[in-house]
Amino acid sequence: MNVVEPISRTNKLHRAEEIIAALAKGVAILDSQHRIIWANTVFRSWCSEDPIHKQFLNALGEVLICSPEPNFQKLSPEITLSFRLIHQSSYIDIRIIPITHNNEETSEFIALCEDVTDLQIRQQKLNALHQAGHELADLDPGQLAEMTVDTRIELLKKNLKRHIHDLLQYNVIEIRLLNSQTQRLEPLLSEGMTSEAADRELFANIEGNGVTGYVAATGRSYLCTDTSNDPYYILGASNARCSMTVPIIYQDQVIGTFNVESPNPNSFKQEDLQFAELFSREIARALHTLNLLSAQQNCTITQSIDSINREIAAPADELMVLASTLIAQIRGKESDMMLKLQAILENARAIKHAIHKVGFSLGNRSIHLDPRGSLIKGYHILVIDSDEQVRRSAHAILEKYGCEVETVHFGKEGIFLAETGEFNAILCDIRHPDERGTIIYRSLRRIQPNARIILTQAFGYDSEHTVVNARQDGYWLPVIFKPFRVEQLLNALTCSPPIGKYTHSSECK
Repeated sequence: MNVVEPISRTNKLHRAEEIIAALAKGVAILDSQHRIIWANTVFRSWCSEDPIHKQFLNALGEVLICSPEPNFQKLSPEITLSFRLIHQSSYIDIRIIPITHNNEETSEFIALCEDVTDLQIRQQKLNALHQAGHELADLDPGQLAEMTVDTRIELLKKNLKRHIHDLLQYNVIEIRLLNSQTQRLEPLLSEGMTSEAADRELFANIEGNGVTGYVAATGRSYLCTDTSNDPYYILGASNARCSMTVPIIYQDQVIGTFNVESPNPNSFKQEDLQFAELFSREIARALHTLNLLSAQQNCTITQSIDSINREIAAPADELMVLASTLIAQIRGKESDMMLKLQAILENARAIKHAIHKVGFSLGNRSIHLDPRGSLIKGYHILVIDSDEQVRRSAHAILEKYGCEVETVHFGKEGIFLAETGEFNAILCDIRHPDERGTIIYRSLRRIQPNARIILTQAFGYDSEHTVVNARQDGYWLPVIFKPFRVEQLLNALTCSPPIGKYTHSSECK
């Protein structure tokens, strides 16, 4: 035997061990009894004492399993274990994989462990932001109708203060609303700012109006890392050394600004800016829900259209959903009942059509619309989404462009309604409370082969891989994020599909 060969193999093994030991992830090798026989430095740092010869979970000490208790006895060459646990306030994803040698029986396992605390905290913060958005203007239509404009403003200011303090943990804040006629940035909420700064007259102008005026004029966020050396910054808080300002945007228009300041230089990072941008979207939604913008501008026509949508469009949608669901249940059984239900469905649609014609004609007298809207005038559009705010937004945006909109809460309800009429386009969330997104999408493709299917999603992971499955089906379809932006929505509805190519709606021109 060549003596060099075993020496070379030994060197390779030592080198492999050095590489594994240096990984940022925790790695442990277990024997057939799931006891640790080797662990790298990262894994050892999570253990209070030497983990060798200890059972895997025992070696980590006190842990809390986030998912069902892992069953190590089920491990086999074909089965791996994946679970998440909490260890000393850290979230760790565990994956245990069998190691086989030349098709022999499994005698060892490798545990790959990754600290996902940052990802978990980010997701929790995103979820909290979304929940905060719902709570900023958490009122039913009856309560809203009884409140004066001043009362609505006070409610919003109270909720904004609470969430900004508790969720974002900012103490020096300023929110201004843009008067579209005068371009003046009207103070809405100020805390921690000097009285001079709070009362300062600012306009949406790049020069001479501080960072706030710059952001309002450009629609771009601005991160000021050092206030002592910034060309746009004007003193806000007396001891401010760092600030960030983001635009508040509704339907692609800047309607205000959200500003935060800190006494520490470089205290805000890009991630802080991103969370501030997300929160500004929720502020915009709350402003719209409370009708502060229309009240500020005294736009009574827009208020009338919103009132019609709120009082009639949504209940009519529910009536059509109920009728279509019952039709699906008794199809082929009771002809008289079927005829009555179909009549109810047709009458509900006729009522909505009449209201839509009046609202559309009134709305076009007072608002400036994107010219691409003429391409979708007369479209019959179905919206399937469990979020009531999204359904209301779809009515508010699309009906201004002459579309007739029907909305449903559940995926299966959307299928039933799709079976009762012809739709030009269907906006369908990738997640549904009652069924997998892929099943809903494929059913809609079968029922409405000529409709443009547009998948929608909030910020977050597509755990059911609905978009990927749709792409693998070979269909072209746009995908847009919520809350809807007018430009993004019009792109998805009007752009031409490329030949033989799946594309995201942002690629449509």
